[in-house]
Amino acid sequence: MTETYYTQGSTAERWTRAGLFFEAKDYAAAARVLGSLVEEVPEQVAPRLLLARAYYHSAQLARAEAELRRVIDLDPVEHYARLMLGRTLERQGRDEEAAGQLRLAEALGASLT
Repeated sequence: MTETYYTQGSTAERWTRAGLFFEAKDYAAAARVLGSLVEEVPEQVAPRLLLARAYYHSAQLARAEAELRRVIDLDPVEHYARLMLGRTLERQGRDEEAAGQLRLAEALGASLT
C-alpha cells in the first residue's frame, strides 16, 4: 500500500478507515491513519485517544504516553486516558507514576478491573 492510502479521503472516511484497522488489530496501520487525523484536528480528543490506544497495542509506549498526556491536557477529567496512561507507565516499569494516574482514573470513575 502506498502512503497516500493512509492520508487520502475526508476526515470521516479516514476516521472510519482507522477504526477498521484498529478492529482488525492492525494497530500500526491505524496509527498511520490517525496520525494525519490528529494533525488535522489537534483539538479533538477522540482521534488522539484512539491513536494512543493504537500506539499502546503496538508497543510504542513512549508515543502512547505522549498522546495520552496531550489528551489529558485537552481534557483533564478524561478518566480513560488517565487509566491508559497508568497502564502505559506500568508497562514501562514506572510503577510510582502509574499509581498516581490510576488513583486519579479511579476517582474520576474508571473501573480498574
